[in-house]
Amino acid sequence: MTLALWGKVFVLALGLGCVGSRAQSASPDALRARFATVRADTSPNIFDRPLYLQSSESSDLLQGEIFALVDYDYDDVRHVLVRAEHWCGILILHLNVKYCRASSVAGHEALDVGIGRKVDQPLWAVKWVMFAYHVDSAGNDYFSIVLQAPTGPLSTRNLRILMEAVPFEDHRSLLHMTYAYSYGQAARWAMQGYLATIGSAKLGFSILGRSANGQVIRAGGARGVLERNTMRYYLAVEAYLAAHRLPASQQIQQSLQDWFTATERYPQQLHEIDRDAYIRMKLSEVRRQQTADPPAQGN
Repeated sequence: MTLALWGKVFVLALGLGCVGSRAQSASPDALRARFATVRADTSPNIFDRPLYLQSSESSDLLQGEIFALVDYDYDDVRHVLVRAEHWCGILILHLNVKYCRASSVAGHEALDVGIGRKVDQPLWAVKWVMFAYHVDSAGNDYFSIVLQAPTGPLSTRNLRILMEAVPFEDHRSLLHMTYAYSYGQAARWAMQGYLATIGSAKLGFSILGRSANGQVIRAGGARGVLERNTMRYYLAVEAYLAAHRLPASQQIQQSLQDWFTATERYPQQLHEIDRDAYIRMKLSEVRRQQTADPPAQGN
């Protein structure tokens, strides 16, 4: 095994061993109970559908969670979401994801992901993140998967995406996604620079209160950034699931269209570029990730 591959195995082992990398519910009844509590405690539901977002911020951890009911049979959802290569089709829908390639080294599955700006970028200019991919459970009534990376963009660390699901009534499925990362002083400085410039006017979804004149006060700052990206990744899951029902030749184009349409329902939080620019950029990036190998080592 080459030195580069040994390094990759070491990183994957670190990712799988990180504290907090496992799904929080770990059983179908526990997940349904958590959903019932969130639904009962969330008023009003700002999304006007069975979708609920929660977020939290501490001194060194940001975490966002989404619970949602989707109109797909559990078996169909499990078939799509437990396969590592399908997650590249999901992640590439996000504006900041420039590349994704699934691989397997020494029995460990991984995703090599390039994360960059919301514009066209060459691969040498993006930040490379190596996600360890692990299926915790894939049973007939509950599945959970974990994507975890020791380091992420903007000096973040312990970056992770957790997805779990169970069957629900009326041939629906209950999905629970967590997006979280830790950060230190370097990441805090990088975030402050972003929030002082292009991110200064951007908001999240959570309602924190009302101003003296009755205006809604929404989460901003680092928590707002987290909520926007949590929603973008979740909407990518929905768009990919919907498109996967179509013939293979139509799936990419449809998932891109559906993701953009979904984000435009929340223009205050998620609008960045127009539809044609997004579709052109993403089709080019999809072609690139299908034909170009990732760099041998991250930058």
